[in-house]
Amino acid sequence: MSVDALLDAARDACENAHVPYSEYPVGAAIRTADGTVYVGCNVENANYSNSLHAEEVALADAVKHGHADFDALAVTSGARDGVTPCGMCRQTLVEFCDDDLPVYCDTGDGVERHDLGTLLPDTITAANLD
Repeated sequence: MSVDALLDAARDACENAHVPYSEYPVGAAIRTADGTVYVGCNVENANYSNSLHAEEVALADAVKHGHADFDALAVTSGARDGVTPCGMCRQTLVEFCDDDLPVYCDTGDGVERHDLGTLLPDTITAANLD
């Protein structure tokens, strides 16, 4: 699946976001090493701290289906403003993804590419727990 198709999947997921408080829909699509794509959207809760982020919803669905090896992530928002995963989502992604995971962010008129390790350097990993 091309980057454009992955971004289209994230845009489609964004349409299903539940965002009555922020009114800021986000969609994500994560591609597994075997090419399977899982999508997620943000799901807000009135207390905010229980809200789910699009990236974690997509990742959780993939893990639920037995995947733990990923090769790309696309993220978009209704504003098409180049949104990147937040710090919490970055840390969650690091649990399953290498530093060189490409993260494609929708700018509306193009795509910005980041590597996960650049977005979150010196992360906390299982190796830090030893």
